[in-house]
Amino acid sequence: MGAIIPVFPLGTVLFPGLVLPLHIFEERYRTLVRDLVASTDDEPHEFGVVTLRYGWEVAAPDGDAERPADETPVTVDQLYDVGCTAELRQVTELPDGRFDIVTVGRRRFRVVAIAAETQPYVTAEVEWLPDEEGTGPAATLLAPRVLAAFRTYLDLLRPDSEVLDQVPDDPTVLSHLIAATAQLTTDERHELLAAPDTAARLRAELRLLNREAGLLAKVRAVPVPLSDLARPVSPN
Repeated sequence: MGAIIPVFPLGTVLFPGLVLPLHIFEERYRTLVRDLVASTDDEPHEFGVVTLRYGWEVAAPDGDAERPADETPVTVDQLYDVGCTAELRQVTELPDGRFDIVTVGRRRFRVVAIAAETQPYVTAEVEWLPDEEGTGPAATLLAPRVLAAFRTYLDLLRPDSEVLDQVPDDPTVLSHLIAATAQLTTDERHELLAAPDTAARLRAELRLLNREAGLLAKVRAVPVPLSDLARPVSPN
């Protein structure tokens, strides 16, 4: 049996090392925050973020509406199979009992099953995916090529961008930054999160960035504002 962890179903893909702020208003997830804050220092103060394929999100984009009382429990079919834990870094409790929290992506996992309802919030059985701390020679060689492709892509997308003022030296960190920053579909982001290693992620990013740069270059050749052709952006 794998580890059992609390899970936030969200409309976003979280990557290791990336910051994710959240506003917590649902009572079940207020309970989760209180449980994490009350846990001992020996226990990780983290929960899993798993992307929804469809259905309710924890943070509704149109306000603080609670979930319907007759809502059916979330199922594995509603979720992408790979997620990332979010480690609590900052917790601010508001006067009405809600929380503003700041989290940072920590470690990847694969969802095995939704666990029995022993808590008011969703829990899942997960298996941890291998850490990517030791990048090999392939990733080291790929990183400069991917970074160059990313710079070209950003110059076409928004010439005044300051995203790359400080470029990470580590190929794994770079791969996660690009995956989180580039304007990709949810399926593409999940593919990058689920990549077996850094080299595979960088190869996929090189392909995606070259494709996107080619499309942007063609758009610039026609008299249509980029904003008219922009993809819908998730509110999360």
